[in-house]
Amino acid sequence: MFGIAWGIVSIVLMTAAGEGLEKGQEATAKTLGKDILIVFHGRTSLQAGGTRAGRVVHWDTDDVPILQSEALDCQDVMPELEQDDVRIHSNYNNAAFTITGSYPSFADVRSLDVASGRFYNWDDLKNTRRVAFLGTDAAKQLFGGRNPLGENVYLNDYPYVVIGVMITKKQDSSYDGWDVSKVFVPFTAMQRDFPNKPPQVETSFDQWLITPKSYEQHEACKREIRTVLGRLHNFDSHDKEACPIWDTVQEAKAFRQMTDGMKYFLGAVGIVTLFLGGLGVMNVMMVAVRERTREIGVRKALGAPARDILRQFFIEAVLIALISGGTGLAVAYGLCALVNLLPMPDFFAGLLPTLGSGLIACGLLGTIAVLSALYPARKAASIDPIEALRFEAGG
Repeated sequence: MFGIAWGIVSIVLMTAAGEGLEKGQEATAKTLGKDILIVFHGRTSLQAGGTRAGRVVHWDTDDVPILQSEALDCQDVMPELEQDDVRIHSNYNNAAFTITGSYPSFADVRSLDVASGRFYNWDDLKNTRRVAFLGTDAAKQLFGGRNPLGENVYLNDYPYVVIGVMITKKQDSSYDGWDVSKVFVPFTAMQRDFPNKPPQVETSFDQWLITPKSYEQHEACKREIRTVLGRLHNFDSHDKEACPIWDTVQEAKAFRQMTDGMKYFLGAVGIVTLFLGGLGVMNVMMVAVRERTREIGVRKALGAPARDILRQFFIEAVLIALISGGTGLAVAYGLCALVNLLPMPDFFAGLLPTLGSGLIACGLLGTIAVLSALYPARKAASIDPIEALRFEAGG
């Protein structure tokens, strides 16, 4: 029956679309970073330690080892310093890009995959080397189609050796611009050559990049960040304005809840369609019982027991439901495979039917097949043979 087939198709396609949206958004979100907490400096909104509200808070390099040692639920703790007014040129072209300085683990945390060369390492950081890792657009503008590895790029006339170029990545969110249009240098070289200007001190930086040790520890990690930095900078640890945190972990969790709700709703629509299809099978079998009443009477008059009649009509109804459902499953998975051959937008991974949705569809199909077969089969088995022999089809 079309109703059952369409119900199965609806369940599989709708849940596959929800799964594709969730996976696509997860993959896109990872282009910003892998479960990161971005901690900005802010302005106090609460009084603390005798200081007034409204005081600007700045992070300092001396904070880094203290936060690393005391925030026990945090995995990576690194500073980030940026400047967007640095004059940039190569031997071939000029450019205007953001310069970013941090630690070597920045590449992994921020999903900066290497196309050629390498990212800066701990030796580069320790020795304050003037080395640079280029975003793809930055490399293209500064060097055209040339190989930039080993070439100099001049940042405010300081020569930095290009040691690597990033793989092109599609990014749908950012706190400071697209990574493809940046130049990445070691934090120590960044702070020496391009420190923050007054009224900030030269040892200050712009934001922290922090990752929790696990998904379950991310709330504890946030509490430890605010507690430690609140003590170091004399602000209330509950003052979120003094220490604003962009929590990508919480953001991803909220999106998963939204897509799960959407999948449940769309799945429920498919289930309703499936049950309506079951009613259709039941009606067809009731018509079949009525049309074959005389046949049933003959069989009973010849000694066929009621259980044989019950079994025959039960099996027929179940077969109709299972064939319809099997056709629906085949069509649904075929459609998913065909759609996935097409180019997809960045936030959508395609139609991804899951084992769970297939098993749920099969379980519902079996239940509906039994329910739709039971009543017509019992109706057929309970027919009185004498009345059945008197019955005229269509009368």
